Amino acid sequence: MFPEATDYHKLDKRKVPNGLGVLYVLCSATYLFLLHFFHIKGALTLAAPILFGGFLGLFDDWVDLRWRYKAFTPILASLPLIALREGETVMATYIWGKVDFGVFYYILIVPLIVTVTTNAINMLGGLNGLETICPLIVMIGLAAASRQGMLLIVPILIYLALAYLNVKGKIFVGNVGTFAVGITLASYSIVANNEQTLFISIAPYIFNSLLILLTHFLKGEVAQLSLTPKEKLTAGKRRSLQTLIAYKRELTEHQLVAIISLLVFCSTCLAVLLWWLYT
Repeated sequence: MFPEATDYHKLDKRKVPNGLGVLYVLCSATYLFLLHFFHIKGALTLAAPILFGGFLGLFDDWVDLRWRYKAFTPILASLPLIALREGETVMATYIWGKVDFGVFYYILIVPLIVTVTTNAINMLGGLNGLETICPLIVMIGLAAASRQGMLLIVPILIYLALAYLNVKGKIFVGNVGTFAVGITLASYSIVANNEQTLFISIAPYIFNSLLILLTHFLKGEVAQLSLTPKEKLTAGKRRSLQTLIAYKRELTEHQLVAIISLLVFCSTCLAVLLWWLYT
């Protein structure tokens, strides 16, 4: 039923069903439309970007866009948030207090949050569990650090099921999954007026993206993990968060995913703790 993709971090290069993230898109959107029927605030606004994210992910899977184009496609998913004027123009920050961006919040801040978050989530992947466990941790953290967590109940449950299968190496969520969940995180933080919690939670993602981009533009190199005969991962250069951790070490795929997941867990716990202390 689903197209298959090669699991390059296994010695047998097995084929795995890909694109299962479409189930997340369909179930989450259906749930949010149902909540909108019962007049739950923010449900429709969150459903629209998720559908956009799913479509953009499928489009990328079909066309295989270059990064120079792919990086800007999430801007389209911010259009529903802009059109519906979702989110407060006054953003609370722990350093500068409350800052009112006015109309620039919609024409600059919203597209920036959606684009940066989606690309950051999409760039930290490639390992079984990495594309599902880490976003799931952030999603749970955002639900805990807000008063509209009801909107994320089904998205969390569906992505939890996909994460279990992904960790087992049974499925890949594909770009449709990473795009949709990245846009979910960004859009929910805007709907719940909790942008700063998102920013702190995805700090490891941002670090990974900056390291990859700086390496690419300054040295023209890409991050790459090597698979040893013992089916362990190692790296000879530090060009991403994954290769930084695996630099001159041999780690199993699950060990590497566990270390990165722990980093995301710590950053998310810090974000939630700060939210509870300052609200």
